[in-house]
Amino acid sequence: MTINNAAPLKGLVLCGGQSTRMQENKSNIHYHGIPQWRYLADLLASFQLETYLSCRRDQQTDFDHYPRLIPDSVPYGGPSAGLLSASQLQPDTAWLVLACDLPLISRQSLEILLRERDTQLSATAFISPVNELPEPLIAIWEPAGLHALAENVAAGKNCPRKTLLNMNIRLLHNPYAAEQYNANTPEEKAEALKQVTDRSLHP
Repeated sequence: MTINNAAPLKGLVLCGGQSTRMQENKSNIHYHGIPQWRYLADLLASFQLETYLSCRRDQQTDFDHYPRLIPDSVPYGGPSAGLLSASQLQPDTAWLVLACDLPLISRQSLEILLRERDTQLSATAFISPVNELPEPLIAIWEPAGLHALAENVAAGKNCPRKTLLNMNIRLLHNPYAAEQYNANTPEEKAEALKQVTDRSLHP
């Protein structure tokens, strides 16, 4: 495999989770008047990034004929399946990755990631305000980082965050860390909707 640290960058929205705790498909929740997958895809595309959706094979008809789908193509579960399926399809590409459970993320956070991207390292990621660990699903993964993830997953280590912890990466404190809020339960969904409404009333 060729590792190219000056790789072209594309966008990837991870939509393949089971959404068990939310009790509905997180990628289809309307926080901003449109399905969350569409909101995130449009957000990434606004930076002129060719943007793809990662999904399970049984989801392929769920995304309104979106032209760039990457169905899971590896025998693993969780977000690693989406990351590695994208890497398998385009091994010399770097990916700006967003999980579909990020209702508050906006351009201002992504501008920081893009500005601070270090192509000589394996990834560029925010620090979580919850646990001070790297955020693997609001991050830019370089080909070298995805290669390391593939090796770890093949060895039974299926956690993207643990892969980041053991690589040379650029870690960033986000001044808009509230935008890293994850909504994984109905209660967290309600809180996110409240915050979105508050922002629209008090921009």
